Amino acid sequence: MSGEETDGTDATDGPAETDATDGPAETDTGDGHHPIDGTALVKTAALASVPADRLPALLARVQADLEPRIDEYRRGYERITGDTDREAFLVEPDHWTGIGERLGLSNRERDAAARAHETAVERWGSETGRREEFETALEIRSAVVIGTGPADE
Repeated sequence: MSGEETDGTDATDGPAETDATDGPAETDTGDGHHPIDGTALVKTAALASVPADRLPALLARVQADLEPRIDEYRRGYERITGDTDREAFLVEPDHWTGIGERLGLSNRERDAAARAHETAVERWGSETGRREEFETALEIRSAVVIGTGPADE
């Protein structure tokens, strides 16, 4: 697995800007950290039925739930890629239903979180020359991306 680059985009109105090669994969928006990069966040916001300003906090809630479960994911699911800041897993298509129930998410929130994770995997695939492989896998499965870096909260 190669070191990942982010494009430095920030989906919030804040001043955060980083060079494309300098920023970590994990994003801290002030609402908590999550492993979804700025471009995936912007794309998700454009397609989601959840207001863009609520996405960072939603993804931080999901990250807070998933991070302590990372060993379960490592044992039970196919890890498709990872680096020092995040790991991505393929999960069954209805996996996000359980996450949504556990966190009390609305259907729209659940769908937005799942879309963000899938978009992050597609982007990661583009950066590593594996986009077609990941897109094919996502036709029959879903994705979960778990940040492994320290929280900046």
